[in-house]
Amino acid sequence: HMIYLDHAATTPVPRAVVDAMYEVLTEQFGNPSSQYPLGLEMKRRVESWRRTIAGALGCDARQLFFTSCGTEGDNWAIQGAVELGRRTGKHIITTAYEHAAVLEPCKVLERQGDEVTYLQPDRAGNISLDDLEAALRPDTVLVSMMLVNNELGTVLPVAQAARLVHQKTKALVHCDAVQGFLKVPFTPKELGVDLLTVSGHKIHAPKGVGALYIRGGLKFPPMIRGGGQESGLRSGTEATAQIAAFAAAVEAGAASLEGDMAHMAALKEETLARLTAQVPGLKRVGEGTAPHILAVTLPGYKSEVIVRFLSDRGICLSSGSACHKGKPSHVYAALKLPKKELDGVLRISFSYDTTLEDVQALAEGLKAAQEQLFTSLS
Repeated sequence: HMIYLDHAATTPVPRAVVDAMYEVLTEQFGNPSSQYPLGLEMKRRVESWRRTIAGALGCDARQLFFTSCGTEGDNWAIQGAVELGRRTGKHIITTAYEHAAVLEPCKVLERQGDEVTYLQPDRAGNISLDDLEAALRPDTVLVSMMLVNNELGTVLPVAQAARLVHQKTKALVHCDAVQGFLKVPFTPKELGVDLLTVSGHKIHAPKGVGALYIRGGLKFPPMIRGGGQESGLRSGTEATAQIAAFAAAVEAGAASLEGDMAHMAALKEETLARLTAQVPGLKRVGEGTAPHILAVTLPGYKSEVIVRFLSDRGICLSSGSACHKGKPSHVYAALKLPKKELDGVLRISFSYDTTLEDVQALAEGLKAAQEQLFTSLS
């Protein structure tokens, strides 16, 4: 029996969501741009799925554009915002612990002559609004700040940041909300952001679909040019089966949101209590408040060795984020953890169907890892 505690990396797709996808692949397979009933029906359905997702996100359906993933949404938001701001200036502000999907496009822009300020988190993992205010300049064109950090579970002060930015500058505000959607309550309007990214595979939809919210009235540059789909902003035939599944997952997730958040938050507290009681030396990393992510460290042990040891016992979790492939994570490095702590960081992430038994198995696995790996270390 596999114990999966890595829901921040990706999530299993429930049967009902697969069924929604299957129907579109086999029966409702029309191209939404075709002018006969099969195509027109598909067009109608895509719009109804867009309304479902927009409804859960708390925005107008006309402000939601489908993408292939969160990474694409982040890239599009950053490139588009910088293009729109060309006359205002060449200064971007982001945080040092954003996802690579934000940091990498910023690095490319830096090489092309833009200037990027990286706000540094404190030891607890929080970003200071004073630092943001000090970094703002008349030539700032974009501020990109994630809602929930994917490795710490930190909830960032996006609403206050957006208010500050819009008071002081002409800059656009982008929020990578991939780890926040259906995990913490928000709407783009409450956050006051101009652009916001979400992804399907973090919320029990398949991989290969996401969306970008673009505030109404923003004349945003297209991501892909062609036949004019997605209001001309992202041409290419719609990924109808993925969108159907995305809507089904969102509908299910939105319906049980309050209970799910409470379940994960309680489980997270219990996990921390059990691990600290049963695994001597284990410490929490950062003060992340999102209900589904808990970062801990076992100082003196190598996290990738522990991850392999646990995986032999059928327990899946990650050392940092799944996107790093073994390099130490820039997120934990940004917290300036001592090397012993940095080397031993593990990320545990929950879902609505994670159980206390899963958590207990993890505690026992970590205890065994500590005993067996210690003998080999000493």
